[in-house]
Amino acid sequence: RQTWELASGQWGTPPPVRYDRRVYAAGVPDLLEVVREVPAEVETLLLVGHNPGLEELVLHLAGDGLDDTLERVREKFPTSAIAVLAWHGTTWAALAPGAALLTEVTVARGRKKQRREE
Repeated sequence: RQTWELASGQWGTPPPVRYDRRVYAAGVPDLLEVVREVPAEVETLLLVGHNPGLEELVLHLAGDGLDDTLERVREKFPTSAIAVLAWHGTTWAALAPGAALLTEVTVARGRKKQRREE
């Protein structure tokens, strides 16, 4: 919840949120279960969680990646990393291993506090 509170400040009006205890410290089977329960009318999903589960989920779902995205995730998926996966399914329940394309990986960084010169 703390992570979402920080991240959602980037939106003018944050999207709807559903907190699910199963995401915290979950592995791939639990994370997949949560994702597959998302209603079909939801077109974009942001899943906020922790490693190693999220890294493993990205690698489980990504059958391919643009540029060097897959290699970068395999090397290191650090704290505050964001992976963008795309797929052409019709329902979240149909999301299968290797069905997604890893389109982007980035690491969000907080703003550095500036020192005040005295």
